[in-house]
Amino acid sequence: MTARFDQGPWAAAGVQTVQPGVHRVPLPLPNDGLHAVNVYLLENLAEDDGIVMIDGGWAIPEARKVLEEALAAIGRDLGDISHILVTHIHRDHYTNAVELRRLLGSRVYLGAGERPGLEMLGRLGSDSPAGSLDTLRRAGAGELADHVQAMDHGGYDPSVWEAPDRWLGAETLCFGDRELRVVPTPGHTKGHVVFLDEQRGLLFSGDHVLPHITPSIGFELTEPGGRPLADYLDSLRLMTRYADTRLLPAHGPVTDSAHTRVAELLTHHDDRLAKSLAALGDATLDAHAVARALGWTRREVPFADLSAFNQMLAVNETAAHLDVLVLRERAAVAFVDGVNQYTRVS
Repeated sequence: MTARFDQGPWAAAGVQTVQPGVHRVPLPLPNDGLHAVNVYLLENLAEDDGIVMIDGGWAIPEARKVLEEALAAIGRDLGDISHILVTHIHRDHYTNAVELRRLLGSRVYLGAGERPGLEMLGRLGSDSPAGSLDTLRRAGAGELADHVQAMDHGGYDPSVWEAPDRWLGAETLCFGDRELRVVPTPGHTKGHVVFLDEQRGLLFSGDHVLPHITPSIGFELTEPGGRPLADYLDSLRLMTRYADTRLLPAHGPVTDSAHTRVAELLTHHDDRLAKSLAALGDATLDAHAVARALGWTRREVPFADLSAFNQMLAVNETAAHLDVLVLRERAAVAFVDGVNQYTRVS
């Protein structure tokens, strides 16, 4: 699950030039354990292409100010941003992209797999995580779902949840002499994509591959369904089919090897699958009960000590791990009175 980790210089305001024409800018987040989200500014494009920005940040005035200061530091301004490529629909990546489009006329791109979630937001008129709440109820955590649903999720503002200018599939985008391969990587969300610059050896990984933490699995605005962890593990393995690159993540510092971190993440989930199976034991349990038996974050924090929001992430992730165990025929599941009940297979 996504959890707080030690903050280093990566989260401080400013500009890091990763290589000529590629700049990392951490933008602040409100009341968020991660503190910042990295956006990337790509220069050295055709003259009429301006700056391509990867991820938008959270639509708050503080983020706009930091972005303006960063652009000034490289001799540019907001008006130079022509395109914003967003890795996924979560608020800390998408909403500021929509605000900047309204201000500047920039074109916003988003993975096509996020379309159902965005349309559901419009139908419900709420940005509470409807899919994740439904998963909680099917996991035997109905009271927790009610509590999270009643929380303040920031207030629904339809103006920051508008559709992008273009929905992205598996394709290659060209900006001047720069080609960015769009690689769909479902798992963290159904429509998550990464942007791969093969010529320069760079992977703009969004939340798919993060250097210090594991992204939450199954935190969805749209209807639940599918097997988010199975999708995520497949998406991780997909990264190894491409040549290794530098890792340019949405949270955390730039690192030298995407493949190294992918291997660590796959090992981590193997360990969590084993622990989930052990917690299941010889009983028949729902995902909420299994989650309560596990430790969370690198510090093995007890489930009861997590905030309600992080308890939701923990239960959803546990359900995702149990569903993978079912796929691997290590466990069986039965849907009883609206709740999935899991039993280990001998």
